[in-house]
Amino acid sequence: MAEKATGGTAGAAGRAPAADRPDMIRNVVLVGHSGSGKTTLVETLLAATRTVQRAGRVEDGGTVSDFDEVEVRQQRSVNLTLAPLVHNGIKVNLLDTPGYADFVGDLRAGLRAADAALFVVSASEGIDGLTRMLWEECAAVGMPRAVVITKLDHQRAEFDEVLAACQDAFGDGVAPLYLPVTDGGELRGLIGLLTQRFHDYTGGGRTEGAPDASQRDRVDLYRASLIEGIIQESEDESLMDRYLSGEEIGTEVLIGDLEKAVARGGFYPVLATGGGIGAFEVLELITQGFPSPLEHPLPEITTIDGKPVTDITCDPEGPLVAEVVKTTSDPYVGRISLVRVFSGTLRPDMTVHVSGHGLAERGHEDHDVDERIGALSCPLGKTQRTVAACVAGDIAAVAKLSRAETGDTLSDKEQPLLMTAWSMPDPLLPVAIQARSKADDDKLGQALQRLVAEDPTLRLENNPETRQLVLWCMGEAHADVLLDRLSRRHGVEVEKIGLRVPLRETFGGSCQALGRNVKQTGGHGQYAICHLEIEPLPSGGGFEFVDKIVGGVVPRQFIPSVEKGVRTQMQRGVLAGYPLVDVRVTLYDGKAHSVDSSDMAFQIAGALALKEAAAKVPTLLLEPVDEVTVLVPDDHVGSVMSDLSSRRGRVLGTEPVGTGRTLVRAEVPELEITRYAIDLRSMSHGTGTFQRAFLRYEPLPAHLADKVAG
Repeated sequence: MAEKATGGTAGAAGRAPAADRPDMIRNVVLVGHSGSGKTTLVETLLAATRTVQRAGRVEDGGTVSDFDEVEVRQQRSVNLTLAPLVHNGIKVNLLDTPGYADFVGDLRAGLRAADAALFVVSASEGIDGLTRMLWEECAAVGMPRAVVITKLDHQRAEFDEVLAACQDAFGDGVAPLYLPVTDGGELRGLIGLLTQRFHDYTGGGRTEGAPDASQRDRVDLYRASLIEGIIQESEDESLMDRYLSGEEIGTEVLIGDLEKAVARGGFYPVLATGGGIGAFEVLELITQGFPSPLEHPLPEITTIDGKPVTDITCDPEGPLVAEVVKTTSDPYVGRISLVRVFSGTLRPDMTVHVSGHGLAERGHEDHDVDERIGALSCPLGKTQRTVAACVAGDIAAVAKLSRAETGDTLSDKEQPLLMTAWSMPDPLLPVAIQARSKADDDKLGQALQRLVAEDPTLRLENNPETRQLVLWCMGEAHADVLLDRLSRRHGVEVEKIGLRVPLRETFGGSCQALGRNVKQTGGHGQYAICHLEIEPLPSGGGFEFVDKIVGGVVPRQFIPSVEKGVRTQMQRGVLAGYPLVDVRVTLYDGKAHSVDSSDMAFQIAGALALKEAAAKVPTLLLEPVDEVTVLVPDDHVGSVMSDLSSRRGRVLGTEPVGTGRTLVRAEVPELEITRYAIDLRSMSHGTGTFQRAFLRYEPLPAHLADKVAG
């Protein structure tokens, strides 16, 4: 790490960094809440390795990572972006992720593509709930992690307080490697706790010397804690006894054990940065402490028919297995796929097998096709730099994969394989849209399909009942970005409209009704009379048609016509245009004419009888009720339960889940939770999640039914 080296090998600006061996690659995802400084840290590292001439600023819209016009305008990341650099001969693929909860799909794609994570925490803002949740996700899969405290040059920076918050939030194994040294609120440099050397940045470079005597007590305190943490994670069981007996453990031994503990995800070092200071130390940790792709387990791989494949490793000479972690579509350039290669080597003009499965409910059809890929490139912001190959463990952009979507697997066409898809949250905010003009409507379908191919967290629904086009999104910010892309990237103007929840109608009592369709107009007329008995069924009872005709008063060939007419009218509704459900219709009498009766005449008679029944008995509106489960920290349980009750919900119970979290179960009408994704995030400060599933239909309260029917 930075304790062992005094200089680095810079990358060359303008030339794509290349690696021909997996052990010379590090894939690192930057994780943290919006505004924590992830993009600025990427700029600092790129500038430190001379990959770019100078670090750009988010406020100026000049950063490498945030080059999308939406990001420039909003001054925040909304996309997963790749920023490669070279340090000490090792290629580092930095994956900058959005910090806002609406774009968690890109964040999880970054976790899939990476072998280690840098958790970025602002020294002036601390830790939010989303960062805590992501730490738990990484812990569940054993991903190596380190913490970078940024913005130490900020006037409100509090290193000790934020460090304590990190240790409280992330648990055991979190300890600083460096202590920042400030003078009059200005960051001067860093003290390495293992070497006890001061890295002074005040002269414009990086010089090394002894720390000031005034820092001795502070250094000793943190150093003792760091050494104890390293020894606890050491594979040498005798090390603790030697340390407790008073033996001085050599720095090289401690550094070696530290690197091993970090690589296997057992120890989480904390680094400090601000104003360009600390970049070298971060780069040393990444290249010497984080694991290479050879050390990171591969995701589960199967054949196309689901049989496990266990003999594949991160070998450039092995069978090709790669995954599309990000897809972008441009009307002029076409589709570009960001691909992580897990096995084999990807080369330009190869023919590969593209497999996509498991996301059909979100608009992604299962597919197995062969495609010829185009050029390979190594992206750096907007710039696509051509590369000759992409070996196992590396990441590259692939052009001209017209069928590949985010999450798809690329493999040898002679040996098609499939990687188990990574976990994606369900989009739970419905947004109904319509095209502004006929020209927009003609282009809308294709543009939406491109958005769906790019974003697996987007679900497209064309609701046949409400006749609305609905985008299921992660939140308002997600929806706004999607609509912006439709307009600016695809030239399609749409507008939001009020969401219609699919209601139902049913009869509130039993009655008898007459359907009379008698028309004599000269020539062939219409003659059909049917007597129906209408009675409601229990919720979920569906529709029953009972034939009690005796004596042939309604000829047998016309009885199905009556049922068809009834069913047609049930779909149209009898009160507010919603389908009629849970009813039994009995045909017990009627009349026919030998000449004027017909199939259509009896269909009309059946429909008229249903309308007459609606005039005789109350017609109830039914609303869908969902089963809702909400997972929140214990501190927010009370407010969540109160809020659900205010939404006409019935709270069924709670149960503890893990440490400090509670699952709340409730039944809530769909009308009340169309915007719950937004409200829950606000209520729980971004820490709550929920799931919903249709349960049943229930009568809509009278005061609400009157508004709908009116």
